[in-house]
Parts: sequence; structure tokens; C-alpha cells
Amino acid sequence: MITVETVADLRHTVAKWHRAGERVVLVPTMGNLHEGHLDLVREARALGDRVVVSIFVNPLQFGAGEDFASYPRTLFDDSDKLSAVETDLLFTPQVEEMYPRSQQEQTRVEVPGLSDLYCGTSRPGHFVGVATVVCKLFNMVQPDLALFGEKDYQQLLVIRRMVEDLSLPVEIHGLPTVREVDGLARSSRNGYLSEAERSIAPSLYRQLQQTAEAIKQGQRDYAALESAAMSQLESEGFTPDYYAICRAADLAQPEPEDRELVILAAAYLGKARLIDNIQLNLE
Repeated sequence: MITVETVADLRHTVAKWHRAGERVVLVPTMGNLHEGHLDLVREARALGDRVVVSIFVNPLQFGAGEDFASYPRTLFDDSDKLSAVETDLLFTPQVEEMYPRSQQEQTRVEVPGLSDLYCGTSRPGHFVGVATVVCKLFNMVQPDLALFGEKDYQQLLVIRRMVEDLSLPVEIHGLPTVREVDGLARSSRNGYLSEAERSIAPSLYRQLQQTAEAIKQGQRDYAALESAAMSQLESEGFTPDYYAICRAADLAQPEPEDRELVILAAAYLGKARLIDNIQLNLE
């Protein structure tokens, strides 16, 4: 596995692959890799000839008081894991390489509408940071395909909208959420959970399952289902951020005829902010 820190070295290597007619697949990450990330890399290996993984803790997507400084950075361990799953190139830029100017002067990419909902309401500016760094990575790597996990469902929609609106020549694939045996969605932030909190955390997914089953059984008072779920999560020790039943395509409130839905949830448990979702096809 090749490891590079500069855009110049990255482009030099990837250009050779493109000249050889090879299909390049990108998996963007912030590191502290878990099995969900590695599943993305394995899928990338199956879909392309060359796999590029980026590890960059992006300051632009962290707000004031968030965990940018304490976010786990485990580069040596991550590198070993990526080498074991046959990654071709690991890109590990410093902040100065990604953002040569100050953050205040940085050109930004915004996806209005989608970016203002749910996580965007709770974390103002977060999706501007996500869209900006992903757009930059697409321009730096120039991949044919990029893979993202569906756990961050809103993020995936934001990136797809950005690619469509900016006519970027990148295919976007989302992969299903990877879960622990007890159902907890795997996340780099699960390490913030205490032992007691870890035992409670799977209840978030169980609540999503219960709401999904109620909808499948014909319940359509979505506001009542959302309110009941929020109350249940509070009773179990969570501090809910939001719980919403949405149209899957654009996160709008569903109409009676809508059949593709997604249930989104975010809740705090101690220091950890957990997000999860379930997609529903009512056909």
C-alpha cells in the first residue's frame, strides 16, 4: 500500500492508473476505522481496479464545542487495517494541505435545503464542511466511483445532490449500515460510551425497528409515532436530538402516496451523539 500526504503525490499516482484505463474507487474517512469502514473498502475492491482511502479529520465540519480536538486519531492502526484489505493508496493530508488558506477565507460548497434539516439544524455549518471537503477530495483523486455508508443517510443525500448539481463525474454508492451483534450501528464515536451507556445504546435501533413495524402494520399518524419514540428514548436515558419519519428521496414530510420512507434518529447518550436510520419500502 502506498501512503501519500500531498495532493501532488496523490495525483501523480492516480494519473498513472487512469492512463492505464483502470477504474479508481475512493472511500473517504476520518480514520479510527471499524468494520463498517473496512466493508466499504472490500466493496471498493470488488467494484474497481484501484482503491484509494483518505483519512482526514476535517475541521470545517466541526462546530464550536464539538469534538474536533478529541476525535480519535489512530493512523498507525488504521494503516495496518487498510493494508490487510488490499488498499492501493492511503491519502493522509495535513490540514494545511487541504486548506492552504485560513478557514475564514476557504471557498465553500453548500447544498441548500437538505443541509438545513435534522443534523444540519443541530450542527449549523456541518454539511457545508462535509460538502466542501468531499468536493475537494473528488477533485484531488478524480475517482470513477466513491463509497459511503448509509448510517449517515442525510450526508449521503447531500453528497448525491452536490454531485448531481455540480455535474461531477463520480458515481456514488451507499452501503448498508454495519451493526454490532446487538444492533448498535458501528461508529467511531461509540468509543465515547461508558460500559453502562453501551448497554443502553442498542435501544436506539430497537426503537427504529418498532416504529418501522408500526408503519408496516398500517399506522400513518407519523407525528404521534415520532412523539412516542422520543418519549421512549428519554425514558431509557437518551437525550433525543430528533426522531423523524421522512420521504427517503429528499427528507420531506411524507405524503399519503409516498412508499419510500426513511426513519431518522439522533440522540445523545453521555458524551456520544448517536445517529441511525431505517429505510422502508411500503410496496
